[in-house]
Amino acid sequence: MSTGSGADSAPAPTTHDSRTAPDTPRKSSMFSSLRVRNYRLFFLGQVVSNTGTWMQRIAQDWLVLSLTGSSAAVGITTALQFLPMLLFGLYGGVLVDRLPKRPTLLVTQSAMAVTGLALAVLTLTGQVQVWHVYLAAFAVGLATVVDNPARQSFVSEMVGPKQLQNAVSLNSANFQSARLIGPAVAGLMITGVGTGWAFLANGLSFVAPIVGLLLMRTRELHVVERAPRGKGQLREGLRYVAGRPELIWPIVLVGFIGTFGFNFPVWLSAYAEQVFHAGAGAYSLFNTVMAVGSLIGALLAARRGTARLRVLIAAAAAFGALEIVAALAPSYWLFALLMAPIGIFGLTVNVTANTAVQMGTDPAMRGRVMALFMMVFMGGTPLGAPLVGWITDAYGARVGFAAGGVVSLAAAATIGLVLARVGGLRLSFGWNRGHPRVDLVPREHRKELAAAA
Repeated sequence: MSTGSGADSAPAPTTHDSRTAPDTPRKSSMFSSLRVRNYRLFFLGQVVSNTGTWMQRIAQDWLVLSLTGSSAAVGITTALQFLPMLLFGLYGGVLVDRLPKRPTLLVTQSAMAVTGLALAVLTLTGQVQVWHVYLAAFAVGLATVVDNPARQSFVSEMVGPKQLQNAVSLNSANFQSARLIGPAVAGLMITGVGTGWAFLANGLSFVAPIVGLLLMRTRELHVVERAPRGKGQLREGLRYVAGRPELIWPIVLVGFIGTFGFNFPVWLSAYAEQVFHAGAGAYSLFNTVMAVGSLIGALLAARRGTARLRVLIAAAAAFGALEIVAALAPSYWLFALLMAPIGIFGLTVNVTANTAVQMGTDPAMRGRVMALFMMVFMGGTPLGAPLVGWITDAYGARVGFAAGGVVSLAAAATIGLVLARVGGLRLSFGWNRGHPRVDLVPREHRKELAAAA
């Protein structure tokens, strides 16, 4: 996953900061964090592992669709993979705040490798049944409960506060680069030798990050104080987020988008099989084109110096609108091409919200806050995926896809208005170098009150 973590000295983004920051954000070298040896080992290991992960995702979804012929079954598989995050995500964050990150990651990565290898054996021997895939998806989800917040927190220990934004974006570029290769290779494997080999490749791919973790120089890691064991730490984390609008509203937004707008395994498999009747190759192509857009979005984010809330709202609105447009696309190639801008704006939502929340969080609370972030973003899938799968089965892929876009667009508009109200902002329309510009500026009466005070 594309993850990162906050930093001790990183400024917390607020609604005030997002509107008073300069028009031109500070830019940095696109690959500056790769100069850090420990992060470079981590990055290279994740390239291999993420490629295997994408291969398994494509093979898993296609295997379930082949065994059942049901988009709802694909949705159930996705739901089971993210259900542990919904049930136990906050407890995972508490554990991560207490545990050393590197040994924790060695355990979680090894557990996911074993799961992939077990599914490969079942498939290659012809014994696989749909409940095996359900069980494997749930097991991966259990490991992810701890693995996700641990990897996010560990990034700051590897690179420190100054390289945090760059490392978060490069993690996203890493994940999306693997997304370019994984679906393409998975499509060839599925059509050529079967899904079992894709599962095997994923299981073996975890060797790379495990070796990278073992080769790291622990003395070069940035020391982060771990939270002591104590009562009430879960409630403490929730209270911490509830009192900060700059944290809670981005989390709410990604919750809606993650629950209803990111159900691509359900939609894209249905479009490939039922709308365009093009098979696994089309499903792989749709994912690959989306990955191209996501990679572009990640590289642009790597050069962005700040994580602005207005960028988050605009990207979320564009993401929802493009899903609606894609749902109505009349041709195979137009639908495929629209996956690229959807990938760009979807990735921008992910990275901007992720970075803004991390950089606005105290280091001692980071594991719990990021666990809440991931629980809302990924944990909503068990609720959204079966519902979206049912709508897709009952009313068709186009209606299902459009519904996800409508919810995402409505959430972006509503939360944008809430943030504007909380920050005392209003919409401003004007021109900048001959081009129209929409911005959020302080309300005049707020300025007058501030001056009177």
